Amino acid sequence: MKEYRVQIIDKNQKNTIEILDPLFWKKADCLTDFSSPWNNDPILRIEFRALWDQENFYFNFRVFDIDVYIDQKDNSVDSICNSDRVELFFRSNDQLNPYYCLEIDPSTRLLDFEARPNKIFDYDWKWPENHIQLKSSTDESSFIVAGSISIASLKKLDLIHGNIIEAGVYRAKFSQQENGNYEPTWITWIDPNTAEPNFHIASSFGKFVLVE
Repeated sequence: MKEYRVQIIDKNQKNTIEILDPLFWKKADCLTDFSSPWNNDPILRIEFRALWDQENFYFNFRVFDIDVYIDQKDNSVDSICNSDRVELFFRSNDQLNPYYCLEIDPSTRLLDFEARPNKIFDYDWKWPENHIQLKSSTDESSFIVAGSISIASLKKLDLIHGNIIEAGVYRAKFSQQENGNYEPTWITWIDPNTAEPNFHIASSFGKFVLVE
């Protein structure tokens, strides 16, 4: 199983440097090992970084893409699912019973839900209130989605075992087709080795190692 090392920072750092500031992430390892196993077209660069302290897990996606599609008809599940977004999944066990999904578009609309095997999704479930914070920004070449998740909520959901969090890291890229419709390209940190795109499977998860 692939591993990504999550470096620890002084918990006071978040009070002096904002999480959209590149200086906040200078200690973080940069994960760029993304692919679209079901599509032969080259993908645009994605940088994922994470840090932690005794209070929070911090994450940052930088996606080098300025042709971003956001379905803005409303804030429904369907609207977010039809938009460019980044995704983090966390599982409590390798049976995926349960696992938790965070899907975030570049405007920080959040689709958070509890899931179980065979794509049984509970969209009424929400991440514990006030235990996740999100921010985003754009520049001339990319968009950034960053956030913090409380360690307390990860422990409450049984998602930290020792110094390990088992997680999936993904991206959905929507592109306009000749017929005018937008269709997704599915991008993942770990190739789940499935014939069709599927993030909702145990083989798409890796390990975040919380470095002391």
